[in-house]
Amino acid sequence: MELGREPGLDEIERKEELEATFGSFARAYRAAHGRLDQAAVDASRTQRSDDVLVYLALQTFRRRKPYRHLEIGLQRDVKAFFGDYGSATEMAGRLLREAANPQSLSVACQTASETIGGWLVDDHYYQVHSSLIGRLPAVLRIYIGCAGVLYGDMAIADIVKIHIASGKVTVIQCDDFSAPLPRIIERVKVSLRNQEVRMFSYGEATGYEPPILYMKSRFMNEEMTGYAEQLEFDEQIGLITKVNEDSRGPSMEELLTKVRQAGLKIAGNALVKDDHPPALDDPCGSNLTYRDLIICGETALRTGLPNLPKSLESYKALRELAENVLDPVIDWYGAIQLTYGFCSPELAKKIPGRISAPPAPSHAESIDWPSTVDCGAQGNACNGVAWISRRHK
Repeated sequence: MELGREPGLDEIERKEELEATFGSFARAYRAAHGRLDQAAVDASRTQRSDDVLVYLALQTFRRRKPYRHLEIGLQRDVKAFFGDYGSATEMAGRLLREAANPQSLSVACQTASETIGGWLVDDHYYQVHSSLIGRLPAVLRIYIGCAGVLYGDMAIADIVKIHIASGKVTVIQCDDFSAPLPRIIERVKVSLRNQEVRMFSYGEATGYEPPILYMKSRFMNEEMTGYAEQLEFDEQIGLITKVNEDSRGPSMEELLTKVRQAGLKIAGNALVKDDHPPALDDPCGSNLTYRDLIICGETALRTGLPNLPKSLESYKALRELAENVLDPVIDWYGAIQLTYGFCSPELAKKIPGRISAPPAPSHAESIDWPSTVDCGAQGNACNGVAWISRRHK
């Protein structure tokens, strides 16, 4: 099952016990062979034969070893899978030439994305975590191995990006890939056609802010530790902010603002409900702050009362009022002046008479748009009416 072929005696543990039980190793092998999952054996055989082809193809960039100098296990692989050393090296050479063919790369990338995972964008590029390189089709492993001749050990990277048509490989290294939002600290672009290596570093030493690698689950396999949690996290992030095909999005500061506006916070590898109210000067929609809606009435300004909501639901209601009513009005008509907004029970006690909307305008050129919002979730605040006034001609 492991080797994809019949093992040699020196590759078997407890061979004396096997021979004693079955009479000979050949009988033991026949007994085992009838009980094996043949599909799993075939998969193992394919993986092992690909390993041999990748090894021999990349030997082109070194002095090729004679067959007799190969490790004994590799000699057995060559004989079992290819018959002889010449046939194996000839097939490896064909794969090496295929690695220079964009069409072959495209087909292999499609197969890899369907069977292993990773992130494929049309016929442009394919990205995958470095730990999955060994499971890629042989032609992709050879393509990446060619870049490794110029770059070095690919295992130190986190993400490998195969540029299908341009003959390039990009190697991405993060500060901590286990984090839900890793930061890219190094990006190396290897051009196979020109045999050039270009390095881009990020961080304090370079003066360039490390970009965030969004949608980490794109590059993972469902069998990798933490995949399910990362996928859920990424889906939530996708509802909060826009992320492009290159997994780039807003800066960390901008993202945290958007997360806070959504009433959430990042806790470990998850987005959870934020149990802290926003600050008065935090954005409430795209044009206003919470202060604009809370400290705007004449009585609130005159008395100096805090007039703060006691419930997070009230802050959410104010944000929805701003996003769904006030922002569209401002975007269409221009700046507005709010004369009434949120009203706490404490503030309501200071307002003489009853709370009502201002009288209808008598001037034909002055129009008021009233919008009622329930800011009284859980009985912690009262209903309020936001009046928007703008004189226009």
